[in-house]
Amino acid sequence: MRIGELARRTGVSERSLRYYEQQGMLTAQRTPGGHRDYSEAAVDRVIRIQELFAAGLCSEKIVELLPCMRDTDGGPAGTATPRLVADLTAERARIDRTIGDLIRSREVLDEVIKAASGP
Repeated sequence: MRIGELARRTGVSERSLRYYEQQGMLTAQRTPGGHRDYSEAAVDRVIRIQELFAAGLCSEKIVELLPCMRDTDGGPAGTATPRLVADLTAERARIDRTIGDLIRSREVLDEVIKAASGP
């Protein structure tokens, strides 16, 4: 599929898809005319990349991590290095701290709303 179709199917801009390819997160074949031609599996790959970005990972970590993840087409997963596992564990701990902070903020807001609402 061409880049425009991949962009439409994933909701990701063509510019972002070119960036993913430049960073080594996504690959495309080239047509004789030089246009990008993506496989059907690229849809799932782009969605996975978006999920990893949403989890707070930077592109460098995503490039490291993608080969370690099982592809949705059933292909085998690679092995993560101990450093990558440690980095991902630290990132998960950061997310847990953020979640805790947000829960505390919500509790404070609930108290303020209750107090402001009167008896």
